[in-house]
Amino acid sequence: MQSANLAPVPELYVSYESAQKLKHEAGTLASWDLGPRQICDLELLMNGGFNPLKGFLSEADYDSVVENMRLADGALWPMPITLDVSEDFAERLEIGQDIALRDQEGVILATMTVTDRWTPDKAREATHVFGADDIAHPAVNYLHHTAGRVYLGGPVTGIQQPVHYDFRARRDTPNELRALFRKLGWRRVVAFQTRNPLHRAHQELTFRAAREAQANLLIHPVVGMTKPGDVDHFTRVRCYEAVLDKYPASTTTMSLLNLAMRMAGPREAVWHGIIRRNHGCTHMIVGRDHAGPGKNSAGEDFYGPYDAQDLVREHQHEIGIEMVDFKHMVYVQERAQYEAMDEIEDRDNVTILNISGTELRRRLREGLDVPDWFSFPEVVEQLRHRFPPRSQQGFTVFFTGFSGSGKSTIANALMVKLMEMGDRPVTLLDGDIVRKNLSSELGFSKEHRDLNIRRIGYVASEITKNGGIAICAPIAPYGATRRAVREEIEQYGAFIEVHVATSIEECERRDRKGLYKLAREGKIKEFTGISDPYDVPENPELRVETENVEVDNCAHQVLLKLEQMGLVAG
Repeated sequence: MQSANLAPVPELYVSYESAQKLKHEAGTLASWDLGPRQICDLELLMNGGFNPLKGFLSEADYDSVVENMRLADGALWPMPITLDVSEDFAERLEIGQDIALRDQEGVILATMTVTDRWTPDKAREATHVFGADDIAHPAVNYLHHTAGRVYLGGPVTGIQQPVHYDFRARRDTPNELRALFRKLGWRRVVAFQTRNPLHRAHQELTFRAAREAQANLLIHPVVGMTKPGDVDHFTRVRCYEAVLDKYPASTTTMSLLNLAMRMAGPREAVWHGIIRRNHGCTHMIVGRDHAGPGKNSAGEDFYGPYDAQDLVREHQHEIGIEMVDFKHMVYVQERAQYEAMDEIEDRDNVTILNISGTELRRRLREGLDVPDWFSFPEVVEQLRHRFPPRSQQGFTVFFTGFSGSGKSTIANALMVKLMEMGDRPVTLLDGDIVRKNLSSELGFSKEHRDLNIRRIGYVASEITKNGGIAICAPIAPYGATRRAVREEIEQYGAFIEVHVATSIEECERRDRKGLYKLAREGKIKEFTGISDPYDVPENPELRVETENVEVDNCAHQVLLKLEQMGLVAG
């Protein structure tokens, strides 16, 4: 008798012949270009990773999932998986119509029959699913600022898998993993979910978990979308590969999971359990603050450290997976080994060592030693390669403030000072220069101004990624857009927001370009500070006052800040 975790799970793909025919027919359908998160969701829908879902949730399923973590038929499912689209696109559709779902290069991956179309109450979704309608939570921020306003639901017919050119041999569908476990004779498999590089504490913990469950080990890192600011998946997978040979090959394997995480803590842990069960696992390690997003707007943790374990424990029989709860592992210097913090009887008489993620990043940033007891030399080498000391990384200085506040003047002075140092190429992306070269077709509506800032952000992120210095000096009135640009750039290097805090009265008094006069006369619509709002940055890296202060002094303040952050040599 085949155990349930090894029998194939249902997929949503049609046969190869049908797919060729369907692809041909789908060419004429209305089509939606999927975003990165939607592609991750679609892949796991089609390959059975999100079994029992047969497509994007209907409105009834969505309401039920949001309210009580169950589909309308009562099956446990904690996460809303919906196709969010723009209002224009939704308005053009009839209920019952088929649409084609394409990847970012226009390849048709699937078709979908639209059975439901609705405008969700996003604040309610945020409160129920993520615990609070607080945009400090990355998924809540995504919900309000990235996701489309209308949701579509309906069954999906899979035509082909999304294409991945990287680490192909390491990617497995649920059925491929189940077949592997069948072939190896693995009856009990414990999954380790991770979005961080593995260090010695993780190795100790996974060894213990496998021993405790008397199971084989699947290291199952997420390579879809994780939390903004995480180490990119290329670096992480190289780190995992460096550590794999420290595990016994006969009882350990690794597979990459193309999941878009929501960082939803307890609900996410239950969701991870269902996904791991679909991939043929019988056990799952759930750690402290599993899939937690960090601090909320008030500076407190979004979820309690053991909330996720409690929720998984409550539902584990229904999920069909057994939880191995996870202790906090620390290094005991006297015994030269890792032990679970709550099992150390003589903790007052021994030296307990631990390095947090924040401390590790600081050591990498400043080129300091990472001790051997903490991590493996191979892992540290990969991380150093990806995170050179700050004085060798690219970065972006982003000036924001009213028109005429002195942004461009200070930016120019800063550029000259940095060029004098000469250790990295410097590019100035000033508002007027950008409008001439990058955004000549854009006007000054909110949408166009947003688009202009995002283009500046994109160029600055490429400069930063390649080790250069970008200096941006747009007005950038909207806080949400500045945050999006920050997230894009911080993947590659530091982002220094400088608020040029010249008052609107002073800017209007200077009125170097005569724009305020035109705005007062109503000849310029939507002018920042007069007829359009400016979101004052809440905690920029630096605020500079320009009234009665020399330009040179303002630029010098920025330079001192860069020195203090370790970005330029003192």
